[in-house]
Amino acid sequence: MTTIPEDAEARRAVAPVICYPNHTLPRPDLPLYHAARAEARKIDEVVVAPRDASCFEVEAGHFFRITSVEGPQVGDLNVWNREDLSERFYSGKTRALHGTHLSTGERMWSSFPHLRPMATITADTLGWYGIDAYGGSVHDVIGTRCDPYTGNLLAGSQYHHCCHSNLTRALADHGGLSLVEAERHVHDVLNVFMCTGFTRDTGQYFMKASPVRPGDFLEFFAEIDLLGALSACPGGDCSAEHSSDISPCFPLLVEVFAPEPEALNGWHSPARNGYDGSHGR
Repeated sequence: MTTIPEDAEARRAVAPVICYPNHTLPRPDLPLYHAARAEARKIDEVVVAPRDASCFEVEAGHFFRITSVEGPQVGDLNVWNREDLSERFYSGKTRALHGTHLSTGERMWSSFPHLRPMATITADTLGWYGIDAYGGSVHDVIGTRCDPYTGNLLAGSQYHHCCHSNLTRALADHGGLSLVEAERHVHDVLNVFMCTGFTRDTGQYFMKASPVRPGDFLEFFAEIDLLGALSACPGGDCSAEHSSDISPCFPLLVEVFAPEPEALNGWHSPARNGYDGSHGR
C-alpha cells in the first residue's frame, strides 16, 4: 500500500499549466478561405461504403467536405502529402497544439521533420455541440482507429473491416502498393463525427452516440497537396461497439471543390518547419 503524504491535497491543488500555449501559432486567414469557398465549384466526389474505406486527392488551395448521408455515421480520416507519404497527419502533436477535439479554425499538422499545417477546418455543422456533461465532444484526435490487432488481443477475433484494415486496403488499391507496404503508412486518425472523451474515475477513453445526422458536414481547406483516405467505421454512430457487423452503418460522402483562380491571391502553401535538424551536433 502507498502511504498518503500529509500534503497530498496541497499537491493535488497545484494549478495546471498549458504545455504548448498556442497564441503564437500562425493563424489561418478564414475570411479569405470563406470568400474563396463561396465561389468554388465541385470537381470530384467519392462515396465511402459502410464498413469500408476510399481514397481521394485534393490539390493545395482546394477544399474537401465530409458529409453524413443516409444515417448517423462516424469516419476515420488519414491524410498524407500526396507527393511524399512519409509526411502524414500527426494526431498527437495536433492534440498538443489544439486540444483533444478539433473544430473550425483548427488544423491538422504533419509529422516530423515537416510539422506544418496540412489542412484547416473551415466549417463544422457540429460546432454547436461543445463539451457535454460527460466530458464528450466531437472530431477527436485521441482515439487511434479500430484495428484487428487490438480486436484479437481483447476478443480473439479475426475481423477485417475495422478502420485500420479498411484504410490499408484503400491505400494499397489507390497507390498500387502491397498490403504490407500500405500498412506502414496508415496512422492515427482524425475521428470525424465521433463523440468521445475520457472517464473521470478511471481515465478510460469512451465513445457515445454521435450527434451527427444526415446533412452534417466537416469541411477543410487543403494547405498542401493531399492524399486522403476515409473509413466509414464499422461502429456506425459508435453508440454501442465497433469492429463488428452488428451496428447499423451508412456511407459517407467526400466532395472536392476548386476555387476560382484569383480567389486566393497572396496565399501560398506553408513551408516545412524551420528547425535546422542539427539536434545539437
